Amino acid sequence: MRMQLDLPVGCMLVLMLMTMELTRMGAVPAPTPLSTLPGASGCSMAQFKSLPPQEMKAFRRAKDALEESLLVKNWSCSSHPFPRTRDLRQLHVWERPVALEAELALTLKVLDTVANSTLGDILDQPLHTLHYIHTKLQACVPAQATAGPKPRGYLHRWLRRLQVSVKKESTDCLEASVTFNLFRLLTHDLKCVASGDLCV
Repeated sequence: MRMQLDLPVGCMLVLMLMTMELTRMGAVPAPTPLSTLPGASGCSMAQFKSLPPQEMKAFRRAKDALEESLLVKNWSCSSHPFPRTRDLRQLHVWERPVALEAELALTLKVLDTVANSTLGDILDQPLHTLHYIHTKLQACVPAQATAGPKPRGYLHRWLRRLQVSVKKESTDCLEASVTFNLFRLLTHDLKCVASGDLCV
């Protein structure tokens, strides 16, 4: 009777020891924080896996106002700066902050212009949040972008598309593109970067 009672405990101990050994040998990889990646000293994005409800509410108000302002504008795009087929999960973990930084930089450039012209009050809080995220994100990017591998493949095409769109598309097209991409940036791309290699 005593052996039957001790058997489950013994099995649990064996499983725990096996898991510890596999982790030590690298067979069970632990999540890689962005701060441990090359050139990412001071990089800390985990806090942005999800934004507080109050922040998201402010972004919804801003998006509604932006969409309403677009109704009276005759905008059109010959290309799509943020195609639906793009997915940061297709990039290496170290490439994702680079792609997100470029996406966020364009978003800020466009929304800052809009805020200075018409929607300043509504965009104040969202812009403050986006600038704060951008500041934190830049700590994950500079050394990688200059000293790390040069962008290639999917990342190169993504960055190139943004550069061409800025030069080629109208201000109204960029405003529309940023507006319709805003929540994808916040709830998908930002969350993916903040999750590190757990974003799969």
